Parts: sequence; structure tokens; C-alpha cells
Amino acid sequence: MNLQLTDKTALVTGSTAGIGLAIAQGLAAEGAQIIITGRTEARIQDAISTIKRQTPNAQMRGVAVDFGQANQVQQLLQEVPRVDILVNNIGIFEPKSFVEISDEDWMRFFEVNVLSGVRLSRHYFPQMLNENWGRILFISSESALQIPEEMIHYGTTKTAQLAVARGLAELTKGTNVTVNSVLPGPTASEGVQDFIKKLAAEGKSAEEAERDFFQHARPSSLLQRFATTEEVANMVVYLASPLASATNGASVRVDGGVIRSIG
Repeated sequence: MNLQLTDKTALVTGSTAGIGLAIAQGLAAEGAQIIITGRTEARIQDAISTIKRQTPNAQMRGVAVDFGQANQVQQLLQEVPRVDILVNNIGIFEPKSFVEISDEDWMRFFEVNVLSGVRLSRHYFPQMLNENWGRILFISSESALQIPEEMIHYGTTKTAQLAVARGLAELTKGTNVTVNSVLPGPTASEGVQDFIKKLAAEGKSAEEAERDFFQHARPSSLLQRFATTEEVANMVVYLASPLASATNGASVRVDGGVIRSIG
């Protein structure tokens, strides 16, 4: 299927690994021009090399940025003044008891997970409206709807993303700009793979660790395995395309059926 993304410019935050890298790969394969972002130049170059192996003609450049620092986000906006597609993927997570989550932790999570997307959208959204075409996507999580007791601060920021996305979508009426959220479920991203390796080091095989996770931590999953980053990226790439023109203001689940809801 031709997703009509040739020559569209896409900025994907946090795109040197995991879901972000898979999204960048998927968009590049469809002909989009990609801006890769990561904390270091070395990580960016590794990501570009990875994508080039699959799509040798991919058009890419990178910008090193810490999305928890407002001044660095502003510098990114100066280097990349316009885009057609903005994918707010950057996010941090950390299991932590609620009573141990400090004010500094709360602020750090909101800076990275919420305000980075707010700052970028505030810049690119008016330009998209003026050009009467654009896509803004927030990569949220099933944790936005089912707040995990071990990461209440993380879940809260993911819920906030849904609110920002829906609010922005309300401002697109009658235009060809859309704003949507994507809610991945448990996904075999870099962090999850590290988690599985840690369990494996405690004497469990990767298969046993994954099986135990879904039996005890996510028993409602219909998939009963971690989704691949490519499976999540497939949905994001479609929503970024002109073919998804009638999907706006939506929270689209790629959660493997974890959320027990018909709505």
C-alpha cells in the first residue's frame, strides 16, 4: 500500500531506540524525510545506520537534544523550523513506590513526557493549520487508562498526553490537520528487554520471564506476549499518512487487548 508519505518531513522524538526507532524506520521506508532525535550524537548515528541498512535511500538527519531541558527543545525548533508530521514519542518511566516519588520526580516526568510534546506542538501546530495539512501524534500508553500502581507518576503523564491531544484536535475543525494518540500495550522496547534480561539473570529464561509477566502483571492481555516495536510503528505510520484523514481526536490502542473495554 502506498501511504503517500513521499517527501513529507517527520520529526520523531526519542527515535534512537525502541518504538521511536521503529516509527522512524517505518516512515523512512515510506519515503518521508526523517529528523532523528536522541541524547547523544553517537546514538543518533547508530540509529541512522540501522535505518540505512533497511532503507539505503532513506533521507535523514539528526539533532541531539535532551527533551527535559526547555532551552534544548527551543534550539531544536530553531534547527527544524517546520515539519509535516510530529511524533511525540519521547518518554521516561521508572517503577517507584508512590510515597517515594518526590516533587522533583514528578516535575521531571512532566517535563519529558508532557511538556516536550506541548512545546513542540505549540510551535508546529499553527504552521500546520496555516498550510492546511499536518499530523501530530502522541505516543501514550495503556497505562494512561489503567494507572499502574508501581508507576503512578508515569501513568498520570500518559493520561495528560491524551488530554492535550484531544484538546488540540478540537482546534482542527474543518481542516486537514489531525491530532491523535496511540496507546501501546506491553512492548518489547529497549527498556522491556533490559527488564527481561534482569529477570533472566535471576535464573529465569526470557520465555519464562515473559510468560510470568503476562500471567501476573498483565493477565488481561489477549496477545499474551510483548508486541514488537514494528507492530506499534505500523499503526503510527498509517495515522501519519493522508490515508488516515478521517481519524482525528482518537486514542488508538495497540495494546494487545490489555484494556478490558468495548469503548
